[in-house]
Amino acid sequence: MPSKAGTTRLVIVESPAKAKTISGYLGPGYVVEASFGHVRDLPRNAADVPAKYKGESWARLGVDVDNGFHALYVVSADRRQQISKLVKLAKEVDEIFLATDEDREGEAIAWHLVETLKPKVPVKRMVFHEITKPAIQAAVANPREIDRDLVDAQEARRILDRLYGYEVSPVLWKKVMPKLSAGRVQSVATRIVVERERQRMAFRTAEYWDILATLAVANAGEGPRAFNATLIALNGDRIATGKDFEPTTGRVRAGAGVVHLDEGGARGLAARLEGRPFTVTRVEEKPYRRRPYAPFITSTLQQEAARKLRLSSQQTMRTAQRLYENGYITYMRTDSVNLSETAISAARRQIVELYGERSVPPEPRRYTGKVKNAQEAHEAIRPAGDNFRTPGEVAKELSAEEFKLYELIWRRTIASQMTDAVGSSVSVRIRAVSTSQEEADFGATGKTITDPGFLRAYVESSDDENAEAEDAERRLPTLVKDQPLTADELAAQGHHTQPPSRYTEASLVKALEELGIGRPSTYASIMQTIQDRGYVTKRGQAMIPTFLAFAVIGLMERHYPRLIDYDFTASMENELDEIAGGDHAAVDFLTAFYFGSSNGAGDQDIARSGGLKKLVTENLSDIDARSVNSIPLFTDEEGREVVVRVGRYGPYLQRELPGGEQPTPAATGEGEESGPQGDRAPIPEGLAPDELTPEKVHELFLGGSGERKLGDDPATGEPIVLKSGRFGPYVSSGERKSSLLRSQTPDSLSLEEALRLLSLPRLVGVAPDGVEVFANNGRYGPYVKRGEEFRSLESEEQMFTVSLDDALALLAAPKTRGRRAAAPPLREMGVDPLTEKPLVIKDGRFGPYVTDGEFNASLRRGQTPEALSLEEASEMLADKRAKGPAPRKKAAAKKAPAKKATATKKTAAASKSTAAKKTTTAKATAARKAAPAKKAAPKKATASPAEE
Repeated sequence: MPSKAGTTRLVIVESPAKAKTISGYLGPGYVVEASFGHVRDLPRNAADVPAKYKGESWARLGVDVDNGFHALYVVSADRRQQISKLVKLAKEVDEIFLATDEDREGEAIAWHLVETLKPKVPVKRMVFHEITKPAIQAAVANPREIDRDLVDAQEARRILDRLYGYEVSPVLWKKVMPKLSAGRVQSVATRIVVERERQRMAFRTAEYWDILATLAVANAGEGPRAFNATLIALNGDRIATGKDFEPTTGRVRAGAGVVHLDEGGARGLAARLEGRPFTVTRVEEKPYRRRPYAPFITSTLQQEAARKLRLSSQQTMRTAQRLYENGYITYMRTDSVNLSETAISAARRQIVELYGERSVPPEPRRYTGKVKNAQEAHEAIRPAGDNFRTPGEVAKELSAEEFKLYELIWRRTIASQMTDAVGSSVSVRIRAVSTSQEEADFGATGKTITDPGFLRAYVESSDDENAEAEDAERRLPTLVKDQPLTADELAAQGHHTQPPSRYTEASLVKALEELGIGRPSTYASIMQTIQDRGYVTKRGQAMIPTFLAFAVIGLMERHYPRLIDYDFTASMENELDEIAGGDHAAVDFLTAFYFGSSNGAGDQDIARSGGLKKLVTENLSDIDARSVNSIPLFTDEEGREVVVRVGRYGPYLQRELPGGEQPTPAATGEGEESGPQGDRAPIPEGLAPDELTPEKVHELFLGGSGERKLGDDPATGEPIVLKSGRFGPYVSSGERKSSLLRSQTPDSLSLEEALRLLSLPRLVGVAPDGVEVFANNGRYGPYVKRGEEFRSLESEEQMFTVSLDDALALLAAPKTRGRRAAAPPLREMGVDPLTEKPLVIKDGRFGPYVTDGEFNASLRRGQTPEALSLEEASEMLADKRAKGPAPRKKAAAKKAPAKKATATKKTAAASKSTAAKKTTTAKATAARKAAPAKKAAPKKATASPAEE
C-alpha cells in the first residue's frame, strides 16, 4: 500500500524479523524499523540510576512512591544505539506508525517510544493480529490513538511487580540466602509446586486387589467373542478402588462402605468362581457425543505442545513467535477463544475440501472462554490469512519444530469448526455366584464411534499418560439381559494407590490460568524464572521444587500469607483489568497496596495491615531464620527429629543429638549453624524431596556422609565405598580415591567399575630412558604422562587400554595449541542486528554459550542451541555488554620485609606459628567433618521483578 505522494512514513515494530516481513507488504514511502522490544525500563541497579537522582531516597526502587508513584525510566545501554537510529529516522519522515504487538505490553512499548523519541510529526498506532498483506494494509488504513488506559494498566503492573520484588526479596536475603527473589506471580507459582510436593511427601501408598475376568459368549454374532470385565461388587458392597483410600494414611476412608480385598482374598475368590456360570444382569446403551475443542489460546497451546511435541513453554512461545512474525499464524499471546468471521469461513471451506460437506455443521461454532479475566476482544491462535495454508503447503518453508507446531495449530483450528464425534456407549453388569454362595458382580463398558467428526482432524492429549485416547473404541459382543457367559480366565490383579502427579510446565500454566493468576504473555517467562532462581528443577517433564523453595514458601506462608494467597493474587489481576478499562485509577490501587490507605481500592487485608511497606519492615525481627530454613521430615525410631536444613552451600540432613539435646544457635549468620550440631548428612544432588523416605535418610546417615559400600577389594580385602564429596561422587578404598568418570552415575556404579577407577593412575609402561608412563583422568579429561610431558587422550576408555607404543607416539607428537583443537561451533546464528558481528553457539566447559568473539553468554536452563533465536542471542549479549567485562582480581600487595629478629625471638615466633597452624588445621579438619559436602550455590538472581 503506497503512502501518499511525497509522504514518508516510519513504521516501528518490535523485532527485525517482523520488520522484514512487514516491509515486504508496504509500498514505497515506508521505512520499517525495529525497536528490539522494550526501549526503556525501571533501572535494574544503582549503576542505571541517572546522576541527578542518585541522592533521592526512592532511587533504589526507581519509583517515587511519595509523589503519585512516578516511575523513573531509563534507556538500557544495549538499546541506545538503536534509539539513536530511530530518533534520526523520526526527523526524516512525515508520519510515524507504532506497530507494536496488540496487547498491553505492546501498547506500553508504543507509549515508551513516543516518550523517548519525542517526535515532532504526527504519531499513530496501528494494530493487527496477523502479519499478512491484507491485515497490514488494513492496519495502516485504520490507525488509532494510543490507549492510555492500557498503558496505565501495564505501568501499574510493572510498578506493582517492582514494589513487590524490591520490598520482599531483601527479607529473603536476610533470612534465607543472599540474592534470592520474590515476585507477585513467581512466588505463587512456586507455592503451587511446593504444595504438590508436600502432598507427595505426606502420601502413604495402599494396596488393593480385584479380579479381571475374560468372558466369552457361546454364539457370537457380529463383534468379538470374548471381552474383559472387572469385579466391582461383592454381596452388594462395592469393591474398593484407589479413590477410597486416605492419601496420608493409606487406610480406607471412614464410612466408605467398601470391601477391601487383599491378595489372598482376591485369589481365593477367583478360585471359588472357577467354573461357575456367569450371567448378564443389565445392559445399558446410550448415545455417545463429543463436541470439538475450542481453538488454541496461549495456555492450551503450551499444554498441547508439551504433551504432543515435548516442548517447554519457552520453546513453544519462541517457535510460535517465529511463525507469527513470518506470517503463518495469528498473534500467539491471547486468552480469547474467539475466531473472526473470516477465520470461520476459511476453516469451513477447507473442511469441505478435505473431509466433505458432512463434516461441517449447519451453523458455525462459536466458543466462550472459561479463563478468568479473559480479553475476549482478541482472537484465538489460528493459521493466518483468509485462506488457511495446509501443513503440506508450508512444509518446505519451515523448520521441523515450526512445522510441527503449525500443524498442531492448523489441526486444532480446523477441528473446532467440524461436526461432533458420535457413536454409542454400552455398560454391562454380569453376576456369578461362588461355591461359597458369594454374589460377585463384574462390570464392562464399551464404546463405538459411528461418525468420528472432528476426531478425523484432531485428538487432544491428556496429562495422564495412561488415559485412553478419545478416538479409541472398545467393542463388546452383542449382549442381552440373562445371557449366559463362560469365564475363560479369572486373574487376581493387584494395584497400588499413586501420589498426585507432579506439575509439568503445561499443567502448572493450566493451574495458574484457572486461578486467574498471570497473563498469557507472562506464563513462559514465569516457568523459566522459577527454574533460573533455583526454586524448581525439571526431571523430564516433571517440575520438582528444591528445598530452597520450601524455605522461601515456608517463610512467606508464616509471615506474609496474603502475598502468596491465590485469591488475593487473582484479585490484583481483576483490579489491573479495571484500570485497563478506565474504571479504576492506578494511583489509588498502588497506594492501597503499598501504604495501606484505601480509597475503596486495593486489598482490604493489606490495607488494614498498613500496606506492603509496613508489612515487610515492622515485623522483620519476628522471623526466626533457623526455623524457616528447617523443613521437618519425621521422627526416627530413636525419637530424634530429622529435618532438612537449607544452608549456604545447599540443603543437608540433620537430626537431634542423643538425649534430645538441641543444636546451638546460629553463630555464622542467620539460618546457618556452626559448631557441634548433631548428625549431619549431605543430600545428593538431584534427589527429590519426596524421595527422602526414612529408608533413604537412614542410608544417607550411614557413616555421616551418605556413603554406600560397593564391596571389598579382592586384592587387599579393604572395603570399597562410594561417597559424595565437594567436587562430586568418588570411590574410596584405604588411601586410594578416584572420582567417577563423566559417563558414570552413582546409582549404576558396579564393584567392577569401582575397581577399575581405583587402578588409576595406571602404569602403562616404562619408556626406553627409564621414565614411567602413566594414564590418568584429570580436570580436563583423560591423558597420558611421562615426566612433565602430558598429552590428552580422545576417550576415557583409552586410559585403561592405551599401549606403551601408542602412548609414546602420542607424547612424541608436537603439542596442539591449547588443550585440544578447537571444536567447530554448534551453530552459526548469523549477524547480530545490534553490532553486525557474526554470532555462533559453541560448546564450553560449562555448557553451550553464544559469542560474538568478544562477549560470551551462557544459554540458560531450558534453552537449546537449536531453538535459540537470533533476537534472543542478541539480547543476551547486549546484557553482557551492558555489564562490562568482569573485573580482574587485583594481585595481593607485597608486604614489606620484616625486621630481623634475634635468634631467641625467631625461635619463639616459629614455635608460636607452628602451634597456631596446627590449631587452625585441626579446627578446619573438624569443621570439614561436621559440615555437609559443599554443593554449588544456587544461581545468583537479583531482586529485579521484571518477571512476575
